[in-house]
Formats: sequence, structure tokens, C-alpha cells
Amino acid sequence: MNHMDMGGVCNLEIKISDQALSWFKDEVELKEGDTVKFQAKYGGYSPIHEGFSLAFQINEKPDELFTKTEKDGITFFIDTTDAWYFKGYDLIVQFNEELEEVAYDYKKVS
Repeated sequence: MNHMDMGGVCNLEIKISDQALSWFKDEVELKEGDTVKFQAKYGGYSPIHEGFSLAFQINEKPDELFTKTEKDGITFFIDTTDAWYFKGYDLIVQFNEELEEVAYDYKKVS
């Protein structure tokens, strides 16, 4: 599935809700074969890293793949360069109905 061990960072899963997948398809116009790269970004807010937030890039090729998940033919992934940001957490991507955009949650891995 998607559990690659890189320097003590392991067992990270990316979980995409059906509503979030629909948002990516409708608002970002993703289709089968497209990719979404999640990456750390300086600035903004994150409940797990002060001074950083999460961003995504469309249709970038993985450089050094850390983890990935596929849903409806769309690949969602994280490269090893951003693995530090997620250390100890699964990434949960959901849809926030009030804001009408995707929202990120982090589930502590035991």
C-alpha cells in the first residue's frame, strides 16, 4: 500500500474522503492519471508545526516518493523531502462544507 520507511518516519497514510475527491475533480478539474503532491509550506497555520502549513501541487512527478494513495485513478503523494512534516501522523483530507474547500486533519499514529 503506502508505508515506506525513511529515516524512522514510517506508517504514514494519506486518506482522502469522497467529498474531498469530488472537490479535487470539480474545482481543480482533476481526472484519472493526474497527481496531487502534498508538501510543507513556510508560513500559515498547522496544528502540528508552528510557522508552516500544508500546500498541494498538481501534476508534479514524484522525486523521491515517500508515500502515496490512489483514488479513482488520481494519485495523491508525499515526497521524502516533506516527510518530516508528517512524522508521527496520518494525513486526512476532508471537505469543509462551510468553507467549501478541502481541509486537512492529522491523526497521530500509534
